[in-house]
Amino acid sequence: MSEQPEKTQEYKKTVLLPTTDFPMKANLPVREPERLKGWDEEALYRRILEKNQGRPLFVMHDGPPYANGHLHMGHTLNKILKDFVVRYRNMDGHLCDYVPGWDCHGLPIELQSDKELGSKRKEMGKAEARRAYREYAKKFVGIQREEFQRLGVQGRWEEPYLTMNPKYEGDIARLIGRFAENGGLYKGKKPIHWCFVDRTALAEAEVEYESHTSPSVYVAFPFADPKAEALLGGDVSAVIWTTTPWTLPANLGISVHPDYDYEVVETDKGRLLLAKELVETVAAKTGLEIRGRGKTVKGTELEHLKARHPFLDRDSVFLVGTHVTLEAGTGLVHTAPGHGHDDYVIGLKYGLDVYAPVDDRGQYLKSEPFPEALFDKNVFQANEPIMEILRENGRLIYGEKFEHQYPHCWRCHNPIIFRATEQWFISMATNDLRERAIKAIDEVQWIPKWGRERIYGMMANRPDWCVSRQRTWGVPIPVFYCRGCNEALADRTIIEHVADIFDRETSDVWFEREPADLLPAGTKCAKCGAAEFRKEEDILDVWFDSGSSWFAVLGNRENLRLPADLYLEGSDQHRGWFHSTLLVALGAADQIPYKSVLTHGFVVDGQGRKMSKSVGNVIAPEKIIKKMGAEVLRLWVAAEDYRGDIRISDEILTRLADAYRRIRNTYRFLLANLFDFDPAQHAVEYGKLTELDRFMLHRLGALVERCRKAYEEYEFHTVYHALHNFCTVDLSSFYLAVLKDRLYTWAADDPSRRSAQTTLSILLENLLRMSAPILAFTADEAWRTIPYAKQAGLAESVHLAEFPVPDAAWKNDALAAEWDRLWEIRSEVTKALETARQAEMIGSSLEAMVGLRGDAERERLRKYAEELPGLFIVSHVDLDDAGADTETAIPGLRIRVAQAPGEKCERCWRYSTQVGKNERHPTLCERCADVVAGLGM
Repeated sequence: MSEQPEKTQEYKKTVLLPTTDFPMKANLPVREPERLKGWDEEALYRRILEKNQGRPLFVMHDGPPYANGHLHMGHTLNKILKDFVVRYRNMDGHLCDYVPGWDCHGLPIELQSDKELGSKRKEMGKAEARRAYREYAKKFVGIQREEFQRLGVQGRWEEPYLTMNPKYEGDIARLIGRFAENGGLYKGKKPIHWCFVDRTALAEAEVEYESHTSPSVYVAFPFADPKAEALLGGDVSAVIWTTTPWTLPANLGISVHPDYDYEVVETDKGRLLLAKELVETVAAKTGLEIRGRGKTVKGTELEHLKARHPFLDRDSVFLVGTHVTLEAGTGLVHTAPGHGHDDYVIGLKYGLDVYAPVDDRGQYLKSEPFPEALFDKNVFQANEPIMEILRENGRLIYGEKFEHQYPHCWRCHNPIIFRATEQWFISMATNDLRERAIKAIDEVQWIPKWGRERIYGMMANRPDWCVSRQRTWGVPIPVFYCRGCNEALADRTIIEHVADIFDRETSDVWFEREPADLLPAGTKCAKCGAAEFRKEEDILDVWFDSGSSWFAVLGNRENLRLPADLYLEGSDQHRGWFHSTLLVALGAADQIPYKSVLTHGFVVDGQGRKMSKSVGNVIAPEKIIKKMGAEVLRLWVAAEDYRGDIRISDEILTRLADAYRRIRNTYRFLLANLFDFDPAQHAVEYGKLTELDRFMLHRLGALVERCRKAYEEYEFHTVYHALHNFCTVDLSSFYLAVLKDRLYTWAADDPSRRSAQTTLSILLENLLRMSAPILAFTADEAWRTIPYAKQAGLAESVHLAEFPVPDAAWKNDALAAEWDRLWEIRSEVTKALETARQAEMIGSSLEAMVGLRGDAERERLRKYAEELPGLFIVSHVDLDDAGADTETAIPGLRIRVAQAPGEKCERCWRYSTQVGKNERHPTLCERCADVVAGLGM
């Protein structure tokens, strides 16, 4: 008996316990920076590109974020999605060179820099201020670059494209020159979105609709026209409805629909003209008492009649237009051509002045004959005084507060106005730009498909593009004006000359030099012959900057080309970058810039609410990275369906961290059980693998096909769920659990153990390569820990490896059908074992004997009789157990669980009736005795 403890220790040494340098604890906040440093030192990205030279290009063009502020979760989502694409394509037989970019001009940078400059800004000229803005943008390019790299995003970080680079600024000028040449660029006075806080014009893409409360007023315009008296009778007032009383001082007309009936109605507030269909609705809304119905006329009969302005000494002319509807109001539309697009269009038709008596601060011009109460306040503050004036002179029929969606500035979030000013525009009609853009939309693949409808509607209804801005930080509009006759000099040859100067010295020279130093020598005005000029002071819309990247980047970089295979941005870019890019490319070069466009939703909190500092639900990427690591963020991006809004919360991240640990531990198990495996010596050819091993390769092949298809279709959440499910269900809960006995206690060179290791090595390599685009850090860490990597000649990094392709030999539907059924039976056995465990009939499942009875499965079970104990992880299986009476979900199959016969083997812990029968090894079962005997014990 004294020898037994020594033997027990010797037996333990013969158990082939797993071992690996791949740690169970990820410690991602520490290890990820180390891996990033390693990738940088070994120039991994450059090596990926070198490996893929000569392969088909896949061009994913980066949309430039503003170089302003630290990253938020929206940036994180966007850049990680792009990294999935780039990494997958570079592993899948393509050359995909990611060139990150930044939008470096524009109001956000200018305003933030001005805050930093403080009082110094007032002392600066434009040229000096621009140098400060350039430095500010440069600083945040550096900050954001480090933050993007920390997420594991690979690319040409030392060679990004910046819209403030000299050559890029020159290319912007060249493109606007092409519009000037083809007649698409013009200067005109028309109403555009105007932010009086930032004092600049806004593009459609810079307008957001938010809730706003406005006065809703019904106003009477008395007729003062002999023709009106003859048509309608005396003393009649036309009633309009508006939610912008502040525009009434600019009223020049009243629009009616040509086909609507308009009726004179006797009321307690006089004889009023309303659309016949809306009489009852207006009465109910305003409380008017209808006392009689009078004459009815068609809208066409009202054309050119005149009414008096309700508080100014001028007439308002009746106009006929089909933009008038009966959806709300009175059917008569207050028309101020200087303050609305429809108003402008119909006013142009009737020759009305584009009248906008409001300055850039949103205040009425004091040169106008308006009531004193309207001056020295912004137009929104003028609403109440205007209503009071209307009450005093009896022209206010009804007024109330009205909450609705109203345009706001996307930067300062203040309500904006329509204001007619002199601006530069790109025409949507000239050269059929709108029609060509609409046609091009149908030649692009939109992912998701609804993206096509979204941009199509925007393109079909958009006005001409206002491309001028009244700010400092941007590319100047390279146009000169003759000092003699004020003729605009917008000639492509001259603009190209200026662009060449920008290439060398940046566009700052526009603000540093005189026109003579920027114009070709000998330039004269073609109209009057003068030779003195002044420069345009406006800059270009930054959407024109970013919309020029197809030309400035894709047309000038190695490994890139036109059109791009993919643009990938948030869904707001249908009206932003996707939109402006298409217009610039088509208008300047008749080029469709992209083949496919993918959009993602916005990041919201766990309750679906928009991230807001005031609500306190903002989650900073930096905070998550310090606590959990970037890999968890990458897994979050993969796990969520990006096509809608993407939720994030501590609870969601904790759940994903648990999923990450399960995946990581699966990789660790695979690595740890390959410690003594060398494929060159130990690999088992496919035909000699066990059935269970071949079954798992069949399932692996299906997984590879599914993941490859999902990556191709940008269904990254499918990849995540497929990989996670395979690791937790197929492997951890089933295959790896079944294998443990074979791997740990069988002889090292037993063919069945080497069969298992062969399968594990195939599983490991395929899983790491499939997960590498998503789990970039972990897959590479695990790959570099593969024990046989050098012997097998594996790539140094998983990111230098190829994306897997399933071996056709793995597919075996007949075998899969057999083992799928065995898996179902195993699930029923597992349930029965758990019931027995809870009843304290057994502890470990190895203490159990499982009895089965069922005619339907008898043949299959007898075929696999020797494998069933290992499959069920029990010590004994009886296939003819008369006592098996517990029903299962499988028809005809009954189960009984009992204590296993025999004694416990101290090496493998199975119970066997053979324990004690081997004199040399009395505490071992027959299999373990054979194993240790083979080791000379």
